[in-house]
Amino acid sequence: MSTIIEFQKVSKQYGEKKVIDGLNLKIEAGEIFILVGPSGSGKTSTLKMINALSTPTTGDIYFKGKKIKDYDLKKLRWQMWYVLQQIALFPNMTVEQNIEVIPEMLGWDRKKRKQTTAQLLQQVGLDPKKYGHRYPNELSGGEQQRVGILRAIAASPEVILMDEPFSALDPLSRTSLQELVLDLHQQLGSTLVFVTHNMQEAMKLGDRIAIMQEGKLLQCDRPEVIQNQPKNEFVRTFFEETAPLESTSHKKVRVLIDQKFFTKEKKTNLSQINIDADFTELFALLAKNEQVTVLGKNNEEIGTVSRKQVFSFLSQ
Repeated sequence: MSTIIEFQKVSKQYGEKKVIDGLNLKIEAGEIFILVGPSGSGKTSTLKMINALSTPTTGDIYFKGKKIKDYDLKKLRWQMWYVLQQIALFPNMTVEQNIEVIPEMLGWDRKKRKQTTAQLLQQVGLDPKKYGHRYPNELSGGEQQRVGILRAIAASPEVILMDEPFSALDPLSRTSLQELVLDLHQQLGSTLVFVTHNMQEAMKLGDRIAIMQEGKLLQCDRPEVIQNQPKNEFVRTFFEETAPLESTSHKKVRVLIDQKFFTKEKKTNLSQINIDADFTELFALLAKNEQVTVLGKNNEEIGTVSRKQVFSFLSQ
């Protein structure tokens, strides 16, 4: 792989406060690169400097070997797209119109825009006939994030920047969208720079992870290296404190059965899960399936559990 983004001795200062301190960093083309760290570590400030939403106080940032500051900003940003935690879909536009915003600005003809939008919606499990003409306020939080991601990738940008896009979502929606990001990245091959404060999310998504603290880069390496060879005590402690899944994820599937969040029916060709499996496994299955069959201790079929039933349980 070749380097697509590079930071050379980059610092960012607001008054007396230095939020980025002498950052040297290389991001390779086509990788999922994760910026992780606690609040105030400089993750978002670093991300914003990639597409010049913020500029360095000192040092230089390069995109494809050319200094960011030497680009025409409009042309630079056509090659990148930004996905925020608050997805900020245009409320007066339909789902279809939101996804088509950038392709239309780039001059794509109507037929190509419609075909691309329909294909993308199908890819993320949203029927274009059902969802294309809906407005953002008619969608769930997870559905809005899916549309936001599609808007970001519709014109196949070289770089996608994502700033904690799933942190406000419930565990099932979060797992589902993580799977979506991995699937779309495999298909598109774009470079993805992803900010999170959650080490478990970083480990799942990242080809490489950069851990930051107080504006400084502490360690940058493959997930397994960081897990097995943390560079210092902060990295080790941060990994241990944030790597475990949310407490909800440790619940057992049997709690859904005990509290009647299931359907007593037998369906063939569904994925199966044991009643004593935890929610981590359940979320992973429901990220790709609308329903799963629950099996008892002796592998007898107890019934089915759906995404809707899990959402109802989580919202109690």
